[in-house]
Formats: sequence, C-alpha cells, structure tokens
Amino acid sequence: MKLSEFDTGMPEELIASYPVPVRDESRLLVLHKRSGEIEHRVFKEILDYFQPHDLFVFNDTQVFPAKLFGNKEKTGARIEVFLLRELNPNNKLWDVLVEPARKIRIGNKLYFGLDDSLVAEVIDNTTSRGRTLRFLYDGDHDEFKQHLYNMGHTPLPYYIRRAAEPEDAERYQTIYARNEGAVVAPAAGLHFTRELMRRMEIKDIDREFLTMHISLGSYRDIDVEDLTKHRMDSEEMNVSEHLAEHVNTLRDSGQRVCAIGTSVLRAFETCVGMNGRIKPYEGWSNKFLFPPYECTTCDALVTNFHMPYSIMLMATASFGGYEPTMKAYHEAIEQKYRFGAYGDAMLILND
Repeated sequence: MKLSEFDTGMPEELIASYPVPVRDESRLLVLHKRSGEIEHRVFKEILDYFQPHDLFVFNDTQVFPAKLFGNKEKTGARIEVFLLRELNPNNKLWDVLVEPARKIRIGNKLYFGLDDSLVAEVIDNTTSRGRTLRFLYDGDHDEFKQHLYNMGHTPLPYYIRRAAEPEDAERYQTIYARNEGAVVAPAAGLHFTRELMRRMEIKDIDREFLTMHISLGSYRDIDVEDLTKHRMDSEEMNVSEHLAEHVNTLRDSGQRVCAIGTSVLRAFETCVGMNGRIKPYEGWSNKFLFPPYECTTCDALVTNFHMPYSIMLMATASFGGYEPTMKAYHEAIEQKYRFGAYGDAMLILND
C-alpha cells in the first residue's frame, strides 16, 4: 500500500491534550471486523464483549522521564536532550537525541539542573540529531540514575503541544507498568483502572503480560510513498515461554485472545510460526505491520485513535482490515472522538 492511503482527514482539534479524569470513562468505538458493524460505548463496558477464560495480553513496559533541558558550556544555549536508552551503565553512556543538533558537537559539555550539578560530555555522533553522551558523575549507578530521572520530564508525544506537567508522570503510564525502558507509553493500556482489572478477575477473564519497549521509531515520519521501503527502528521485547504456551492453548480450545495495543500485536507477529502459533522470544523486533499483511495471532485488538500516516494506524489496519478501519476512523471523526495517547479507544473484534 501507499503512504497517501492513510490520510484520515483528522482535524487537529480532535487531538486530546489531557486525559479524561477517570481512565476507564473514555469513549470506546467497537468495530466488528467481518460485518462492519460499529457500536459506541464507554471503555469500562469493554468486558461485555468477552467471556470467562478469554485472555487479555498487556505490554508492561514502563516509561521513564526521558526529556531533559540543559545548557551548553560557554554559550549557555538552551539544549533539549531526549534520552533513548542506556548503552553502558558502568560508564554512564546514553544514546540520546539533541535539539538543536547543529549546535552540539563532539567534545561539547552540557550542564543540567538549576545548579549545573549534572554534566555530560558528547563523545560521538549517531544520527542527524543523535549523540552519545557520557555523564560525569562520581556516585554509584543507582544514585546517578535517580539523580538523572529527578531532572527528567515525562516524554509526551510530539502532537501534544504543551509542556509536561507533574500529573503526566502518573497518567502517561499504565497502572501495571513494571519493566523500565520505553519512551512511548502503550496508550491502549492507559484506559485500564484497578477497578476494571478487578472486574476482569470476577468475570474470570485471564491476563498475561509481555514486554516491548516502545521507542521513538513508532512516531518517526515515514518519508517514502511505497511502504515496503520503510524500515522500522528495532525495539527490545520479551515473550515468555509461559505466555506463548497460554496463548496457544487458549486459542486451540476456542477461547479468544485480545491484544491490548499495537505493541502487543507487533510482538505477537514478530514471534509467530507458520501455523499462527506464537513462540517464546527475547530480543529485538523491527516488525512493520501494514495492509495487506494479515495478523493471525489474536482475535481482538484494543487500540487508541492514531495520527494520520502513523505506524500505529497502519498496524491497526493490518488487523482490522484497511477498509473497515478507515470507515471506523471516519465515523470517529464525525462523532468527535478524541485522538492520540490521551484520547479515546477502539475495540476491533475479529467476528
């Protein structure tokens, strides 16, 4: 397919700048893939579509405060640093993006904190905006990391045009996050509350977790019209043997498996075998899902409403089908659903 086919015509005013006050009271559009039927519900009613011993699979990655603001030595120029991943804990090396990149060269020192108490040296170039930083800190690693994170801000998506606020540290994080490593939240999971998880238990709906550390590659602009020529950034993931066995056993017995978010869907499709069964996998994935690729690893998908031309929209369409998905998006726009990580959700049922 072509990039231009993923223009949904979404008005910018539908992008949610803030979440709804209660996570599970966002709106929920339900798309029945085969019939094309669309329903409009509230997210906390999602369990109405599932039976005992169906399975929800969540991504338990944890977002860390990846955005820093510092000053360049001598000039004092304000520099934005986006932490991507830690390269070497012993040497305190980090892979980062810097803005404005043209001002930052190898050998420059950057100062962070009101008292410039944290210093980093640029030791390498990676991409046009990428650098490798070595932080100069005398304390042990845990102390350093806590100091670093205390200076960091929640890495809100680029389309939320406001500065991060203290409340975002909690709201741009799922309630079950436990494995640190993401700079993008698995947004479909943001709708789940402790009360809703408890209602899942009461209804005997099973839950499992995998880990995929979502990177900025999920937000990277696609600059080719032919989607087969786009290359995804690699993201670290882990699907355990227990999870793979549970998913395969349930599907063999006729129960349904629901992926909570496109990151779970991509993880499943990374480790799928020839027969649609998933296998344990720990490593990296650059799986790029877009139609006419057909997902075979799950029976339902929960996802938010994504930006036009986005990788997440294409993954959604690879599960829901291009035409049903675009029809649902046009309906969501007409009904003024809220878009983005803090927006409303869609449930796609493969029935």
